[in-house]
Amino acid sequence: MNAASDFPEPTRIPVNGIELEVFEAGRENAGRPVVLAHGWPELAYTWRHQVPALVAAGYHVIVPNQRGYGGSSRPAEVEAYDIEHLTGDLVGLLDHYGYENAPFIGHDWGAMVVWGLALLHPERVSTVVNLSLPYQERGELPWIELLEAVLGPDYYFVHFNRQPGVADAVLDANTRRFLRNLFRKNEPVVPPQPGMAMIDLALAEEAPGEPTMSETELEVFVSAFEATGFTSSINWYRNLDRNWSLLAEVDPIVAQPALMIYGDRDVVQQSPRLARFVPRVEVATLEAGHWIPEERPHEVTELIVGWLAKHDMA
Repeated sequence: MNAASDFPEPTRIPVNGIELEVFEAGRENAGRPVVLAHGWPELAYTWRHQVPALVAAGYHVIVPNQRGYGGSSRPAEVEAYDIEHLTGDLVGLLDHYGYENAPFIGHDWGAMVVWGLALLHPERVSTVVNLSLPYQERGELPWIELLEAVLGPDYYFVHFNRQPGVADAVLDANTRRFLRNLFRKNEPVVPPQPGMAMIDLALAEEAPGEPTMSETELEVFVSAFEATGFTSSINWYRNLDRNWSLLAEVDPIVAQPALMIYGDRDVVQQSPRLARFVPRVEVATLEAGHWIPEERPHEVTELIVGWLAKHDMA
């Protein structure tokens, strides 16, 4: 499933006051759902390598373009992208298909949403598989405030919040270059550079490392973001402190069985305290950077299918 034409055709499904563009496969396996949540700046198409194997393993595979992405709704209000709305969309998908619960698989920001879903709607999540982004502890300082104190005003999470619209415009004007330079693997290890990393990538003539995908595959992402722009997806970052507040009274322990898959060259740090908050977690580490589903598609697929076979109670 490497060409866009091989990916399932989408349908638009009303959920939670919006519409999601959903790619569905394995309808013949109704009764055994699995939901996959992409990250930033990704799409449902990010999971193209995993979908056929999950169908072959007997799953009804449900893969949305989450709100703000692709053909899904893009509300104008920044607050429409907080963790309550994002998890509410996934609950709405389960309701639409008539499922009480399901395994959820997330990468990057999708992992953040799946962790949040397990906390806010634990009865709807049977098992968790997350890639790249471990559970984020809710400390004493709001997340953006903490990141600004530790990493400075140019760190892209902070910049997105403190200078709204600035990065959006640069990425919109250089969509193809930005995505081509971002989706890389086997990059040399270099010390942190000054400046705003995402803007720098969007303006760089070329990037180190190798592409994670073919030009045909890249075109799927380029076409989608050229049509939508980046603001609606960046608005997810603009709710981090709001999410911190929304989670204040929530039990922080993820009780479900979980699999955490890291890339050993990912800039996202592994969590030394993961088991404290996710006591039933198993951890796997692959030789990869951040874009694990595409860098190591076969290994990721085997890990997910094998782990679900042991832990999915559906």
